[in-house]
Amino acid sequence: MPGHLSPPPVGQLCYENVNGSCVKTPYSLGSRVILYAVFGFASFLAVFGNLLVMTSVLHFKQLHSPANFLIASLAFADFLVGVTVMPFSMVRSVESCWYFGARFCSLHSCFDVAFCYSSLFHLCFISIDRYIAVTEPLVYPTKFTVSVSGTCIGISWMLPLVYSGAVFYTGVNDDGMKDLVSALNCIGGCQIVVNQDWILINFLLFFIPTLVMIILYSKIFLVAKQQAIKIENTGSKAESSSDSYRSRVAKRERKAAKTLGITVVAFMISWLPYTIDTVIDAYMGFITPAYIYEICCWGAYYNSAINPLIYALFYPWFRKAIKVILSGQFLKESSSTISLFVE
Repeated sequence: MPGHLSPPPVGQLCYENVNGSCVKTPYSLGSRVILYAVFGFASFLAVFGNLLVMTSVLHFKQLHSPANFLIASLAFADFLVGVTVMPFSMVRSVESCWYFGARFCSLHSCFDVAFCYSSLFHLCFISIDRYIAVTEPLVYPTKFTVSVSGTCIGISWMLPLVYSGAVFYTGVNDDGMKDLVSALNCIGGCQIVVNQDWILINFLLFFIPTLVMIILYSKIFLVAKQQAIKIENTGSKAESSSDSYRSRVAKRERKAAKTLGITVVAFMISWLPYTIDTVIDAYMGFITPAYIYEICCWGAYYNSAINPLIYALFYPWFRKAIKVILSGQFLKESSSTISLFVE
């Protein structure tokens, strides 16, 4: 959805000497260099960081688990944002023009919505996985199996792809807004207008999974606190081997839930401003200035680069995997059986 700025000086066009060209917002050379550096760094992190996550989970056998397959699939969604969305959005944001054609504009918007909603759905299923792991750690392996994880991954990909494709390729997103679409239609623009009905649906698609995650993680931390108190109270007593194993499993699952809880909070902080802005824009006549919209948009994009940094900070096994991968040791045949963590 477009924002609005005062018209730049006459002659600043996306395509000089072309009738119907969009007006270009001028930036100084220094500003453009800084913006390209900031946006390019986000794209690099999203691509390289998530590639490391996927390689780690898929290469090392010790990481082959239903929960980690979900994490790898989430990383793939964020990786695709970094490859197919962010580089082109970077040029659009800095140059204030779209130089990649009208057809790719629709495809780019479709990718944008699909991969970002796919990330959200993955995080929602991950919160369900963590809830089961923390509340029922001993029976968790029998409840959240590889087939269950595969089903969650399938849903996380199919629903966003079908939804975004249906919305942007049937034209229902701008029903009732033909006058605005005509006014915005110019050569060198990629401004997808979404009417109030679909903005409301978009908001619900964001709000409902987010609400599920908030509820589940609230319960997770309550259970984790109770478990910690129980372990502390029984710490001075002699523990049987089964009690000791139960304590280790519970502690491990709580730590994983905490890390992924931070991932969810980071997602909400990144996406909430953009989501609120789109709702306000749709119901208030698209009043958001262009620069505010771009800030909200890139705040959301940056989320795809944040997750690998969170894993690197809180997962020792991921840091060890990175060292093995970057040193080239993972090319050795025996590297897939390297121990990355201890029970």
